[in-house]
Amino acid sequence: MPLSAPTIDRQPRHIRSVRYQSFERSDGLWDVEGELIDTKAMDVPRLGSGIFRAGEPIHHMHIRVTVDTRLVVHAIEAAMDAHPIQGCPAALDAMQRMVGCCMAQGWRKAIEANLGKVAGCTHMRELLMNMATAAFQSIGAAFSTAGGDTPPLFLGECQGWRFDGPAVAEHFPKFIGYLRPEPAGKPPHGA
Repeated sequence: MPLSAPTIDRQPRHIRSVRYQSFERSDGLWDVEGELIDTKAMDVPRLGSGIFRAGEPIHHMHIRVTVDTRLVVHAIEAAMDAHPIQGCPAALDAMQRMVGCCMAQGWRKAIEANLGKVAGCTHMRELLMNMATAAFQSIGAAFSTAGGDTPPLFLGECQGWRFDGPAVAEHFPKFIGYLRPEPAGKPPHGA
């Protein structure tokens, strides 16, 4: 167990399972699929009437995003096998607004712009946000540098890929010490 053992008795209440898979297609594109399941460890009342039985999905949602090696979305499909209120599936149509968006740059902003607030579904947005990470883990070409003098977008975005770190020195030595320009209007890091 990677975490320390709990020292106080406790009871499970909410269980969320999230799973991502990716598939290389014969046409050169990639399918990245995500699934989210929320259950309770005890019976809870349904909104309106009835009961969600322990272990019965309250949310069970799926998304398939088809991307190219630049992580541009070519197609998207979404489904809700379980949802807590009747109006939830109305959020599915808005998912098509993500076609043409790029997972490699501005992904979170595109999700908020196209699916934010009542245009979409909170749980679908959460599932979609982390699909970019699954895509990066799957599609080696997404790690290549665009123009030779420009570092891949993931460099400088986490401790492991910091520009002055050993991973960059080993795998991308030409970018050791690189300073990525800050976008206009954004305060410098640490300010």
